[in-house]
Amino acid sequence: MHESSWVARVRTWVLGKPRSLSDRNIFHKLSLIAFFAWVGLGADGLSSSCYGPEETFLALKSHTYLGVFVALAAALTVMVISASYSQIIELFPSGGGGYLVASKLLSPRLGVVSGCALLIDYVLTITISIASGADALFSLLPPAWQVHKFAFELFGVLVLTTLNLRGAKEAVLPWVPIFTAFVLTHAFAIGYCLLTHLFAVPAIVHSVALDCGKAQSEIGTIGILIMLLRAYSMGAGTYTGIEAVSNGLPILREPRVQTGKRTMQYMALSLAITVAGLMIAYLLFGVKPSEGKTLNAVLFEQMTADWPGKWGLGFVVLTLASEAALLFVAAQTGFLDGPRVLANMAVDRWFPARFATLSDRLVTQKGILLMGGAALAMMVHTRGSVDTLVVLYSINVFITFSLSQLGMVRHWRAVKAQDPRWTRKLAINGVGFLLTAFILVSLTAIKFREGGWLTLLITGLLVVAALLTKRHYLATLQLLRRLDDLVLAADAPRPEVAHSVGELAQPAQEINLNAKTAVVLVNGFNGLGLHTLLGVIRLFGATFRNFVFVEVGQLDAGNFKGADEIAHLQGKVAADLDRYVQFMRRRGYYAEGASSIGIDVVEEVARLAPGIAARFPQAVFFGGQLVFPRETFLTRWLHNYAVFAAQRRLYQEGLPFLVLPIRV
Repeated sequence: MHESSWVARVRTWVLGKPRSLSDRNIFHKLSLIAFFAWVGLGADGLSSSCYGPEETFLALKSHTYLGVFVALAAALTVMVISASYSQIIELFPSGGGGYLVASKLLSPRLGVVSGCALLIDYVLTITISIASGADALFSLLPPAWQVHKFAFELFGVLVLTTLNLRGAKEAVLPWVPIFTAFVLTHAFAIGYCLLTHLFAVPAIVHSVALDCGKAQSEIGTIGILIMLLRAYSMGAGTYTGIEAVSNGLPILREPRVQTGKRTMQYMALSLAITVAGLMIAYLLFGVKPSEGKTLNAVLFEQMTADWPGKWGLGFVVLTLASEAALLFVAAQTGFLDGPRVLANMAVDRWFPARFATLSDRLVTQKGILLMGGAALAMMVHTRGSVDTLVVLYSINVFITFSLSQLGMVRHWRAVKAQDPRWTRKLAINGVGFLLTAFILVSLTAIKFREGGWLTLLITGLLVVAALLTKRHYLATLQLLRRLDDLVLAADAPRPEVAHSVGELAQPAQEINLNAKTAVVLVNGFNGLGLHTLLGVIRLFGATFRNFVFVEVGQLDAGNFKGADEIAHLQGKVAADLDRYVQFMRRRGYYAEGASSIGIDVVEEVARLAPGIAARFPQAVFFGGQLVFPRETFLTRWLHNYAVFAAQRRLYQEGLPFLVLPIRV
């Protein structure tokens, strides 16, 4: 990025130095091993134990002992969904989040629904994680400090946005000690609660039976089922992080499938034990809500009440601090996977292509900024209320869960002749589909009037925006295809076409560095590039005897997946340029190509241009720009008009640059 020196220094201090694409170990340095992936991607699910069990417990009202059934159901749900997503990881080793699974196995439009649902869910993941983290932290502080909680939440969103602009690994590594502290303290707390009440198990069983009888007499069997269903649905946010691993495969260390499945195992086991363990611990200690404190805070205080000295206070402070910090780590899932889903959809042109571009830190910067901005807006709208956010949360992820499982069921039925184990695999995803679809319907019914309608409305509007964006890009593609007849003419030239660029089969000229030279910016061997080239010849006749073709292979979220992808891109760029060069040499001109691979086309052109101008003193740069039949705000926003940005940069270098309009 072209910046003044002081701006560049500040940017480097905040975001870090640009990463070098020439580094052969770049993918190794950016990737995460299973443990770090568990921290960055698994923290979302594990941290939900800070509010999911509490919401479930409170939804049971006076019938708290029925929470045993909900705890067991929650643990079973985690294991079923994680097992079904492990199969998705195997089938989509380069990343198989809900968007890609639904797009490839069901239909592109259902993929859009799944992707948009995920985007909204990841925004809510960021928001609720930070809001709940603030609740846990301020449970440790005097009540008078509560007035500062909202400002702290807004600050938290800004800090995490900045961290993620530096890169995935840089955003995860600082939290490893905190994550470890959370796991150790909560494992100890759950184990301590169970061991100290080991002989109370018969009494607990008796209390559960009594509570069932009491509830039966008060609200009946149907009422019990509805209450359990509501409590179960209020804790549905517990399962939202499971999707993250299959979405985050591109940032995992090779072999990615094994790393992803190992991460999934860590996540599922730790989440099931923590959620079920805390629910049972609430029962064992008879935890009751307390103003300004989370149920976990009340539990840990009661658990350590008779500990000697300040050991109890120290444990409570350490445990709640690790909860607060882990909830901030959980927001990482939204920042790690949200921009990735957005980038995948941008590559497929459901959203503006700019969301697939990478920054010099090799992260999807615009997607991170969008997720951070949306989370900030949601935080302001809800004033950081976890109660409000829980209602909005988790409906969307079950849309994605259900579509993903349905797609996998359809896949196993389609390949049953090729896979002898298809029955077992179908059963796993079939159970996963029935379970997630049931939860989706239940959540929608229960949460709709309480505010869940807002989540569905926003998701629907986002789907409409995606469809309109895709329609525009398809219309643009149709315009470009009208130019592609020139490609056929270039590969099999006819005399009437050749006349405009000289006679066929003339010997190529020897290089004359001082001759007039046209430097043509191209993006592939296509109608747009050939139209620009023919426009130069048509306007200037025989003025130019040398032609230099410049192409930049842009790395984005779609092709930045490994060294092989970069090598493939380099080969394609070289092949495109060779076709242009041969096309002009056959017509008696001197021609050569200049190429580069990078994340910013304008920066790479600006880097190559001075060397070309020094080699060819009479060089004039040309670029073509498609002229739309009707210029609107939408066309200006959906297209980056890189040729105009390149023109401005080269003007600053004192180099002539002409933009040729291409009307279709």
